[in-house]
Amino acid sequence: MPIIKLENVTKTYKVGDQQLVVLDGISVDIEEGEFVCIMGPSGSGKSTFMNIVGCLDTPTKGKYYLEGVDVSTMDLDELSEIRNKKIGFVFQQFNLLPRATAIENVELPLIYAGVPTRQRKQKALETLSWVGLKDRANYYPRQLSGGQQQRVAIARALINNPSIILADEPTGNLDSRVSIEIMEIFKKLNKERKLTTIIVTHEPDIAAFGKRQIRFLDGKIISDTKS
Repeated sequence: MPIIKLENVTKTYKVGDQQLVVLDGISVDIEEGEFVCIMGPSGSGKSTFMNIVGCLDTPTKGKYYLEGVDVSTMDLDELSEIRNKKIGFVFQQFNLLPRATAIENVELPLIYAGVPTRQRKQKALETLSWVGLKDRANYYPRQLSGGQQQRVAIARALINNPSIILADEPTGNLDSRVSIEIMEIFKKLNKERKLTTIIVTHEPDIAAFGKRQIRFLDGKIISDTKS
């Protein structure tokens, strides 16, 4: 059973009197442990696809099964619970709290989950160590480079042991050298933890890190290749 299964998923938005079709009958399976890169120009539907996969949005038509469960008709509270337990997010802008240290940013999801202080700090430190930032645990985001901030964001995404990591242009604000370092972390994450990894990018050299590349255009999948 695939960990992610979309069946004829369509997403439309009403713009004035018009219906804007952003996704047009998408069907795709992603197996557990795959490393997939999503490509396509702006407006191709790739971000909407990621929002649906990440349970941030729901299809207008069609079905989305996550680990065999139909989540396409769940309400907002149910989707929120799914996100918190099963999905880790990494964004282009890092989205770190500026007045919180690295370790405080990483442990934030555990605070929401009600994990005791000592336990969550230990786990946050272990996760920071895994991304190579144990010695920066008490630094604030302004004291960290862009690459270090993204490492903190990756650690935060991992802290709840998700089934899936979704990263939206995670190297968009980084130079080429640091971008490769960050992608090596995703590669290591996928290899060592067998974590299903899905990355949106418009850069072919970044997409080459994935073992599968899915390309979108005008709301449709136009190619799906494995490397």
